[in-house]
Amino acid sequence: MRVRTRSTALAASLVLALAAGPLVVPAVAASAPAARAADAGNATGPDAEALRAAIAGLPDADATAALVRVGGTDGVWRGSTGVHDLASGRAADPDARFRAGSTTKVVTAAPVLKLAAQGRIDLGRPVQRYLPGLFTPTFRPITVRQLLNHTSGIQAGDGWGDSFAAQYAHRFDTLTPAQVVRSAVAKGPEFAPGTRQDYLNINYTVLGLLIEKVTGRPYASVAERLVLRPAGMRDTYFPGADPRIRGPHNHGYQKVTRADGTTGFVDVTEWNQADRFAAGDMISTTADLERLLTSLFRGRIVPPGPQLEEMFTVPAGIEGATYSAGLQRFAHAGRVYWVKSGSRYGYSAVLAGTRDLSRTLVYSVNATDAKGEDTNPVAERIALAALK
Repeated sequence: MRVRTRSTALAASLVLALAAGPLVVPAVAASAPAARAADAGNATGPDAEALRAAIAGLPDADATAALVRVGGTDGVWRGSTGVHDLASGRAADPDARFRAGSTTKVVTAAPVLKLAAQGRIDLGRPVQRYLPGLFTPTFRPITVRQLLNHTSGIQAGDGWGDSFAAQYAHRFDTLTPAQVVRSAVAKGPEFAPGTRQDYLNINYTVLGLLIEKVTGRPYASVAERLVLRPAGMRDTYFPGADPRIRGPHNHGYQKVTRADGTTGFVDVTEWNQADRFAAGDMISTTADLERLLTSLFRGRIVPPGPQLEEMFTVPAGIEGATYSAGLQRFAHAGRVYWVKSGSRYGYSAVLAGTRDLSRTLVYSVNATDAKGEDTNPVAERIALAALK
């Protein structure tokens, strides 16, 4: 269930870059809390034993905590394990807030589709009409729909660097969405719109600017009014340039290699994510993401009709395409799930569900390699246990 992103392995110079001062704490607590779980299933419901096994033994080298909610008409299972932080070793908060990463894109797609249902946005209209002057003449017309399903051909915008060390050094600095878009536009198009699918944050950064232009209001306020409130997402918010996670939260860590070859963990809980904007700058909880999923699929946010169908429609005629508007199609064990994953350093999250909501999954894993190329082993175990 790994979602392809443009992430880069840690550079060889990481050890030297970190030597100047990030805090390295012990790998695991002296006595890790056992998993806590609640079952309410039936014969065809979640496999409680497999789910308990999937999150057992945390913290370990791969993750420091895991929060899991399996739901739907088949049955319910909830569990949490791991620690709030490595220094104290106290039990992880099962209701903790976390950086939700690219699950933000679901919240961004929904207002665009809702505005389309109201006739304020035409999904087939070029975004250049709504945001004149944003793109150079080298770009062909890019429709709003092509931004939603990642077939725009816009190249990735620049960040603070490719390595963890480079990005960590700028964790309290602000890179604005406008700067990110300018850097992407300066590179010119990667391919003609509608001919390929390439999952990139830049598409949803531009959609955030589109929402602001059409409504005349900040992205965060529109998302709160059109999505968060209707879904009852009371613990979700957009931090902007604030590096903190407000309210109860478990710490996030990045695994690094020390100069002597041993493993250490850098606390990455505080981090300015303003450049993620409408593509990934959201803090949420597993309960809120579950509310988002069920409200959305039941037509309580985007009204039932052609706009909601965009979330369950993969573009035709493009080899290997799996992304729709805000979601990704994932077939497994005879079922089709609609999925969105998200990751920021220290935090990895997923929301997934069948169209009929017979089975849903939301998890937050405090992964120590959240931006790595390979699937985190704890996250993979959870997915395989839950999506049977």
